[in-house]
Amino acid sequence: MIAIVGLGNPDIIYENTYHNTGFRALDKFAQKYNLKFTKNKYNARIASGIVNGEKVILLKPLTYMNLSGNSVSEMARQLKLPHSNIVVIYDDIDLSVGAVRYRVAGSAGTHNGMRDIVSKLGDENFPRIRIGIGRPDHNINLADYVLSKVNDNNNAILDKAFDNVTKLLEEFIKHGGKLESKSL
Repeated sequence: MIAIVGLGNPDIIYENTYHNTGFRALDKFAQKYNLKFTKNKYNARIASGIVNGEKVILLKPLTYMNLSGNSVSEMARQLKLPHSNIVVIYDDIDLSVGAVRYRVAGSAGTHNGMRDIVSKLGDENFPRIRIGIGRPDHNINLADYVLSKVNDNNNAILDKAFDNVTKLLEEFIKHGGKLESKSL
């Protein structure tokens, strides 16, 4: 089994914000495979099904971004999943808008949601997909920026990034979680 976690904030006011990029990428993947988020479990919205012959569970924590580790660690414990079978998708201000990077493991960097997941799982050895949201051009507080609505131009760029994320996830699943780090 492979778990794919998208990070974001659950309230409707956060829809289409930069910080909900992980949720949006996961929604695009779910749509392609007709997987519906119909259950609440592990303090998350979940969907599950078979993709390319592999059982997958999709997870969108309901804990808000900075406490995402509670949901992810609960799921990992209950399902007895090795951390290498958990892929986390999230926004990254240090990448240009639409850039996509897959890494086998690594630090949480400046992302508070990832910091919480690393802390709750107790290690950094799990795959992650970072989606670039860029930094604001002007002197705006970073928290205000990541919680702001994505503009039309960046929405178009991110839609292409979500297609790349889907391709990476398909490749990850096809190879049973064995995928080398790469950038798209």
